[in-house]
Amino acid sequence: MANNLTYTFRVAEQLFTITGSEQTLLAAPNLAPFRVSTEDYADADKRFVMSVRSTKDFGAILDFTHFFTDNAEADMPRIEVYQSAGEWLFRVAQIADAPVCCEIRMTKDFRQATLTVLDTVTLPTLRFAIDNATMLLFAFATAHERTLEMHAAVVVHEGKARLFLGHSGTGKSTHARQWLAQYHTAYLLNDDNPVLRIDAEGKVWVYGSPWSGKTPCYRNERVPVAAIVHLEQAPENEIIELSPAQAYAYMLSSCSGLKVLHEAMDGLHETISAIVLGVPMRHLRCLPDKAAAQLCYESTR
Repeated sequence: MANNLTYTFRVAEQLFTITGSEQTLLAAPNLAPFRVSTEDYADADKRFVMSVRSTKDFGAILDFTHFFTDNAEADMPRIEVYQSAGEWLFRVAQIADAPVCCEIRMTKDFRQATLTVLDTVTLPTLRFAIDNATMLLFAFATAHERTLEMHAAVVVHEGKARLFLGHSGTGKSTHARQWLAQYHTAYLLNDDNPVLRIDAEGKVWVYGSPWSGKTPCYRNERVPVAAIVHLEQAPENEIIELSPAQAYAYMLSSCSGLKVLHEAMDGLHETISAIVLGVPMRHLRCLPDKAAAQLCYESTR
């Protein structure tokens, strides 16, 4: 990728840079709303710096040992994780049984990284590679910054946000759509990967991000959090308050991070604990209807 340029982005108050060709940015238009002036932030601290390069062949894995493989769901990316004395190597495939489409080498502190893609890669695959590399790096590099990258849908209504958690297929997006149908001033902030952050005064905010799953929703804004709601499909609508222990478990399963590392977990634990104690947490057993959205709203006002 010739004629490399450096682009700077700001997500949830966190800065990072990507160095690559002009094609790199064109392949990932979802990053554009979060782009800031590289010159204005030249001396600012960056959570991570990533360069993008191409190769004819990934070649053999040398000087790395296999750490683990994240291959939980057949239709989700397969992530092979390797480590050496000073680096991590992530090899990513678009689905469980697909060939590797990109490699991400990163320092142990996740501050420096190189994303390598095949020189025959298509634009959609290049976007997939950039999205996954930046999502992983952001989650890992901000683990100690009172910041959580979440797997959730977020709806904003009356100036406050509700996050909807749950496993894939639970109905997060469907429930969010019911809010939009029930409340005409409500809008979707993010449909898959919002970011939670605790500010210096202890207030919890949710931020839009460049990553929003299958729904293109890339809002560069922040909203105070009214409640976090874990969803479960059920034959009738019912909402209950979660205990701190239950809320913690749901939050941990819904946030991104290298949870097998003790030092990473320390940062996640501190942030999750503060959020659980500072934000109303609910469990909603529901049907995919407007009544479920109304019950959720009335219970979290």
